[in-house]
Amino acid sequence: MRLLIMLMLLSPLSWSADAVVTASAEPELKKQAAASLLEPSQVSSQLVQLLLGLLLVIGLIFLLAWLVRRIQQALPTRGANQAISLLASQALGPRDRLLLVQVGKEQILLGLTPGTIVPLHVLQEPIEVTTPDSPISSAFAQRLASVLKSSAKDAQ
Repeated sequence: MRLLIMLMLLSPLSWSADAVVTASAEPELKKQAAASLLEPSQVSSQLVQLLLGLLLVIGLIFLLAWLVRRIQQALPTRGANQAISLLASQALGPRDRLLLVQVGKEQILLGLTPGTIVPLHVLQEPIEVTTPDSPISSAFAQRLASVLKSSAKDAQ
C-alpha cells in the first residue's frame, strides 16, 4: 500500500521531467514519450479497478467463512447413530477445557489442553444433560437476538 502511494506521489514529478526533456527533443521523440505516459484518468481508473478487485476478494473470503460456519452448525453434533457424543464443554482458560463425553453408555470427563487430552474421571452414574431451548448459549447473544427480533418487528 505504501508503495502504491509513493508511486502515485512520484508519478506527477516524472511527467513534468519528461515534458522538459522532450520539449528540446525532436518531434518524433515527443510522440513516443507522450504515448508511453499514462493519462491521469487511466491511472485513476486502474486504481479504482484494483480497489474493487480487492474488495471483491475480501468479500468472498468473508462469505466463505460465513458459509463454513453455517454448514458446521447444521451438521449433527449428537445423535443416536453416533457412538461418541459431546454432552457438555466448559472453558477453564483461553486454551484449556473440560469435556463431558458419552461413549456408549459410559460418560467420561476429559481435560483438554493444547498438547494433550487426559481422562479425568469415568462417571459411575450418567449425568442427565438438558439441552437449552434456543441454540444461543450466552446471555449477551440471547439479548442481542431479542433486540434484533424486536427491531425487525418495528421495521415491518
